[in-house]
Amino acid sequence: MVYFQQTANAVLKQYIRCFWWLDNDSSKNLDYTILPDGFFDVIVHFDNYNYQSTVLTGLWTKEVEVVVRPNHQLFGIQFKLAAAEYVFRESIAPLLNSEKKLPDAFWNLNSIAFSEHLDTIDSLCSTIKQEVDKENNPDNRKLQLFSLLSKTKGNHSVGYFSDNVFWSSRQINRYFNNMFGLSLKSYCNILRCSASFRDIKKGDLFPNQNYYDRSHFNKEIKKYTNHTPKNLSTNENDRFLQISIIPSE
Repeated sequence: MVYFQQTANAVLKQYIRCFWWLDNDSSKNLDYTILPDGFFDVIVHFDNYNYQSTVLTGLWTKEVEVVVRPNHQLFGIQFKLAAAEYVFRESIAPLLNSEKKLPDAFWNLNSIAFSEHLDTIDSLCSTIKQEVDKENNPDNRKLQLFSLLSKTKGNHSVGYFSDNVFWSSRQINRYFNNMFGLSLKSYCNILRCSASFRDIKKGDLFPNQNYYDRSHFNKEIKKYTNHTPKNLSTNENDRFLQISIIPSE
């Protein structure tokens, strides 16, 4: 398996986490468990480097099993929450724990070459920036909230975020449910779980993300991944892709 990842440029950083490529260049299926991380993706499927299809995912609140066939390639753009409203201009709530097929010509993704990483990034950054620039008056409360969630990894109460962006908890939760399909508190729990993956990879199985105690930590990690921190740490056969690709310190 060959995996490549590139972060977005500074202009699009608040909308895109990264661009990624995965190439199963082996002769057998690759089985992965994808864990909730608080992002959503556009994923382009290739077979023997020939375009097949494009899908848009929603957020995930539970693990999903993925099989990548031999000679199958995937290219993805991992988006932050702000992209739903300011890039796609649509609610992704109906896609919670699911995905939908996009038109083949969407952003001309059916014409990209899987191996041309830098050219693909440059072209897509230009296209996505054009979408962002169509919004003349973004809601600063939302952008501030997304930024604060990213910085704190969800390690605060809903009231804390409400007070800091001057937006009522009730209005925030209505917005989150309508736009993303879950409450702000649930999203914070997913961020906090995801932020623990780095510690778990190092074998640190004690809570470092503001959990009450180790029992609460174990319960919350299992709730969103269906695995205990110990199982995730073992990561047999590199099954948990998001943990496998975390750089070793």
